[in-house]
Amino acid sequence: MRMRTSAALTAGLLLALTACGENPTSPTVSKTSTSPEPTAATTTSATPSPTHTDTTYVIGESAKVTTDDAVITVTALAYAQPVKGPQPPDPATQGGDVWATVEAKVCSVSGRTLTVDQFPWSLAYADGTVVKVTGSSGGDLPKPEFPMGQPVKNGRCVKGKIPFPVMNNLRPARVVYASEALAADPIEWSIPK
Repeated sequence: MRMRTSAALTAGLLLALTACGENPTSPTVSKTSTSPEPTAATTTSATPSPTHTDTTYVIGESAKVTTDDAVITVTALAYAQPVKGPQPPDPATQGGDVWATVEAKVCSVSGRTLTVDQFPWSLAYADGTVVKVTGSSGGDLPKPEFPMGQPVKNGRCVKGKIPFPVMNNLRPARVVYASEALAADPIEWSIPK
């Protein structure tokens, strides 16, 4: 059920992004030098933005994503491991023995209303292992939770914590944001040791 909902949201967002023209240009991803909060005075740079392949972000830095019909900022604000959750995750079924969280923030700067959820976020390890979100919400999970299926109007932001089941003795190397709907390269933030 969760995968169908996520796939439907992703497909809907992709359709909305491509509906404005038959030849959409590739989105650009760049660092923002100011607060990720959208303001009325937000302007666009006249110079081309670097693509993600040129940049790895530091926790707390914002990535600006520009598509044909939207400009958003995406930020991994913090990473914590271990954190108290409802109960320790089960390594046999969830792949980890402690909870970790990424505090994330997504802002709609201009363009169409977007819908956000936890599924574009993951953790990547140096050996190539990737840990995805469980889709769990509610209960005793760390608060405030990052929303699921939340519409975000222009000039608004959403933020919250996303839980991941991880092994206590291993630390991921990167936080990854990879939204198929934005058709951009994955955005990555280095996790300090």
